[in-house]
Amino acid sequence: MDFIVKVEEPRPAANGRPSAGPAYRSIYAKDGLMELPEGLESPWQFLSDSAKKYPSNPMLGRRQVTDTKVGPYVWLTYQEVYDAAIRMGSAIRSRGVNPVSHMQIKYTCSSAQTLTRRSLRYIWIKLPQWLTAMEACNSQAITYVPLYDTLGANAVEFIINHAEVSIAFVQENKLPAQLSALQMFLALKRRKLKDWGYLVFLGRNSLRNADCELPPKRRTDICTIMYTSGTTGEPKGVRISNGAIMSEVLSVEQLLFLTDRVCTEEDSYFSFLPLAHIYDQIMESYCIYKGSSVGFWRGDVRFLLEDLQELMPTMFCGVPRVYDRIYSGIVNKVSSGGVLKKTLFQYAYN
Repeated sequence: MDFIVKVEEPRPAANGRPSAGPAYRSIYAKDGLMELPEGLESPWQFLSDSAKKYPSNPMLGRRQVTDTKVGPYVWLTYQEVYDAAIRMGSAIRSRGVNPVSHMQIKYTCSSAQTLTRRSLRYIWIKLPQWLTAMEACNSQAITYVPLYDTLGANAVEFIINHAEVSIAFVQENKLPAQLSALQMFLALKRRKLKDWGYLVFLGRNSLRNADCELPPKRRTDICTIMYTSGTTGEPKGVRISNGAIMSEVLSVEQLLFLTDRVCTEEDSYFSFLPLAHIYDQIMESYCIYKGSSVGFWRGDVRFLLEDLQELMPTMFCGVPRVYDRIYSGIVNKVSSGGVLKKTLFQYAYN
């Protein structure tokens, strides 16, 4: 099946204009690109709307882990996450971090490009708190900068300085590995380490003592800056607007509508990809838009199938390498079981 369609014929060179080849689009966009509906300005509206529609629905879940055993998934509801995001956003603002709409971006022409922005922060959590912190930024129109925990201290230090990060959220067990970069960051910014509970407390006090009206948001504001791994040099920051994030989310909705079925509040998504991965961010934002549940894996590939079996999700997203490993594992196991098992498996698969 062809998945692209020609929408423009090639154009010869004429009147000083160079020639151009034919233009193609996905067959699912053959009639034109999607436009955002009026009134949709920020991904924050996905959460705020779903919290109103499905306040008691499970939103973010993780498995309870003790020294002796692993329990079932424990969930935060949409209302709980919404309330926590409002409190955390208030705490961030109380630390002097301002909305994006009040700031400017300045670039230099040097090879080491500099982003000047005081309203950025850096997130590094593979937990439900990550999405809560992300939504806290969305609520206050603050740009967030997610990082992979495999980047290493040098890349972390570079991105912190390059993006002029003012607040860092770091998972506790990641601190020792990145202590050198964080110590430099803390020394430069004269910041103190605070735990999540303290910021929640600070946010509650801020809401009591100040007007909790959220700042206005625009689809042209920068929602996030995604950094590459820097395989050809230092990491490069890609600025992604509110409009781009929302367009991707609504495109997922359209694609699922045409090829399978759209998600509902009854669906659940297994969060396996890194949260610093734009693919995973879009899928989780889509789930929030639809009121679906997001369950996180434990972060250990040895227990991946166990977590999947416990959650029983209706949606799983992976990259080609993940599916190739699953395929190879199945084929090898079936092939080693003899002719009868291989024949039965192929019959069942067909």
